[in-house]
Amino acid sequence: MNFPDNLKYTRDHEWISVKGNIGTIGVTDYAQGELGDVVFIDIDPNKTEIKSGDSIGTIEAVKTVSDIFAPCSGKVVEINASLQTNPEVVNSDPYGNGWMVKIELSNPSELNALLDSSAYKELIGK
Repeated sequence: MNFPDNLKYTRDHEWISVKGNIGTIGVTDYAQGELGDVVFIDIDPNKTEIKSGDSIGTIEAVKTVSDIFAPCSGKVVEINASLQTNPEVVNSDPYGNGWMVKIELSNPSELNALLDSSAYKELIGK
């Protein structure tokens, strides 16, 4: 399992990568492994503003459906449209092509409440 040190993690198994004031959000390698084969991603295209902790959509696997929660607040600037036709990329590349949403951070200090890779590994017992 992979837990890049340059990311921040939530207790709900999302990650965020920040460059400048843009945050890219996805689900962790651990989460996709626990879900199993991802078959559908539903990100609400009408959400333009999100708050930390908000559900931004759902991820559906063969056996379950789970909410995707926003790790930080911000303005939605891009949704990964390729996930509509290729949701399984979340299983094969959760930290790369499997990203879900990009936001313009409205409150970067919220990043301080997130976990680093060591704390996240401890949370999941790895």
